[in-house]
Amino acid sequence: MAAIPLLTPHKVGKFDLSHRIVLAPMTRSRSYGNVPQPHAILYYSQRTTKGGLLVTEATGVSDTAQGYPDTPGIWTKEQVEAWKPIVNAVHAKGGLFFCQLWHVGRTSSYAYQPNGQAPISSTDRGIAPVTLHDGSVEEFSPPRRLRTEEIPRIVNDFRLAAMNAIEAGFDGVEIHGANGYIIEQFMKDSVNDRNDEYGGSLENRCRFALEIAEAIVEEIGADRVGMRLSPFSDYMECWDSNPEALGLYMVEALNKYGIAYCHLIEPRMAIVDGRRQIPHRLLPMRKAFKGTFIAAGGYDREEGNKVVAEGYTDLVAFGRQFLANPDLPRRFELNAPLNKYNRSTFYTPDPVVGYTDYPVLECKN
Repeated sequence: MAAIPLLTPHKVGKFDLSHRIVLAPMTRSRSYGNVPQPHAILYYSQRTTKGGLLVTEATGVSDTAQGYPDTPGIWTKEQVEAWKPIVNAVHAKGGLFFCQLWHVGRTSSYAYQPNGQAPISSTDRGIAPVTLHDGSVEEFSPPRRLRTEEIPRIVNDFRLAAMNAIEAGFDGVEIHGANGYIIEQFMKDSVNDRNDEYGGSLENRCRFALEIAEAIVEEIGADRVGMRLSPFSDYMECWDSNPEALGLYMVEALNKYGIAYCHLIEPRMAIVDGRRQIPHRLLPMRKAFKGTFIAAGGYDREEGNKVVAEGYTDLVAFGRQFLANPDLPRRFELNAPLNKYNRSTFYTPDPVVGYTDYPVLECKN
C-alpha cells in the first residue's frame, strides 16, 4: 500500500518527526488565573503520538500580555512549575512540544491589565467592539502607544518567556506573530501609524518581530525556535495593503537567524460550488524559507495529503479536527470517520466537557 504523505517522517531542525500532522495552537481558556492546570496533562497527552509535534495554546509572556479569560502564562515561577508535568506527559509518549509565546497588545481591556492600566500597542487607536458567535459583544479598551525606548522591554519579555519555556522542559517555542496581536500590530500598515524606526517602511514595521526572533535565538538557539505568521488575515482590524510582500520579507529575514520552522496561515477559505477551497497563496513564502514550512488553514485529510505530496508544505497544522479527535493521526491512517467538534465548548471553563471527553477509536488487535 502506498505511503500516506501526512504519515511520512520529516526532520525539523535537530528533531525527528514520525509524521507531518501538527497540533495547532488553540486557546482553550481553562488555565485558571493564568496558571496551567493538571487537566491539561490529559488534554495534551491524549493528542500526543511518538514523533508528533504539538504546539501549546497561546501563552502570555508577561502580565501585560493578557486579553482573554484563563489563558496560560509563562512569566512566573508558578507558571513554569505548572507546565512541567504537562510537558513531561507529552515527552513520556515520545512527542515534541513547543510553547507558543503570545502578547495580545491592544486586543485587551483594562480588566486584564496590571493595575487596570491601558493595553499597550504600536498605536493608540483602539478596536471596535466585536460580536461573538454566541451573540455577546466583546469590547476593548483604548490602547497606549509604546514609546520607542519601551520597546526593548517587551522584546526582553519574550526572551525571558523563551528561557522559562526551556526551564519548563519544552523542546522549543513558537513566536505568535499572527492573528492581529501585538507583533502584527507593528507589522501591518492598517494599524501601525508610527513615525519612528518601528513604523513607516516594511523594514521598520517588521523590526519589532525580528528583534524578538533574534533575542530568542540568542537565548535558546535557532533550532528551538519557530514563528507563526498570518500575512493575509484581517483579524482584529489588522490587515496589510501588500500581504504577499509582508510574508515574503518576513520569511527571508527569518532565514538569517536559521530558525527551525515558519508556520503560515492561509487566506480565508472560499466556498465554490458548495466545497471549501483553500486559496493556496503561500507558495512564494514556502519557496523562500529555508527551514521547515508548516501550513495551516482549514485543511482536511485529503487536502493535507495533497499539499505534502506536491511539496507545497512540509507539515500541516490541524486545529478543530485535532481538538475533536485526539487520535487524529490514527484516524487519518485508517481513513476513519471524524468526531464533530462542539463550538460551544471551545472556551468554556469545564475541565472535562468539550476538552478531554472526545472519544478515540477502539484499539483492535
